[in-house]
Parts: sequence; structure tokens; C-alpha cells
Amino acid sequence: MSFVLERESPPLREDESGAIRVGNSRVLLEIVIRAFQDGASPEAIVHRYSTLSLSDVYNTIGYYLRHREAVEVYLNQREQLAESVQQRLSSIQPDLSLIRSRLLSQHSP
Repeated sequence: MSFVLERESPPLREDESGAIRVGNSRVLLEIVIRAFQDGASPEAIVHRYSTLSLSDVYNTIGYYLRHREAVEVYLNQREQLAESVQQRLSSIQPDLSLIRSRLLSQHSP
């Protein structure tokens, strides 16, 4: 009996918006990697995000460990994008705290 080693691609795919998803799920690469960096085990990550498979999470973490610099560049770009979106939303949304205060005061006895 011979053992045949097969090359496997990482279980990562880029969606239409440019975000990288893990496996066949909608879970973002940054979610899995940040959870791992925060000390979560692959099993805990799958428990938290049930659409992920355990093998996909292990393979994703392995890919990250082998390509740490490239993945960190991607993660930093995603954080910068999130910050710019947050700033844009903050600039166009009204201050909701005034509305909330007014509504709460109307319900007070």
C-alpha cells in the first residue's frame, strides 16, 4: 500500500466584494484569524461559527502560519477599509443620541 500526498489549496475564496471567505461559508478570513490570535482553538471557532468545517479552520490557520506577512497585510487593509466605512457612516448619520434621549424622556412618568 502506498501513500499518495496530494497538494491542497487553502479553503479560501474571494467574494464579489474582494473579501476572503473561509470554505463554503460566509465567514471572513479576518474573523477566523483574529479569533485564533485571541487564543480560540479551531474547535472553539467552529463552535462559534457553525457554518465552518473543522478541517477548513485548521487549514486556514495553517495557511496563515505559513504566509503570516501576506495575511497580516490583507488584515490591515481590511481594518483600514472598515475604519473608512465607519468614518463615512458617522459623517452622514445624524447624532442619534439626541433622538434616543428625546424618546426616552417621552416614556418617563
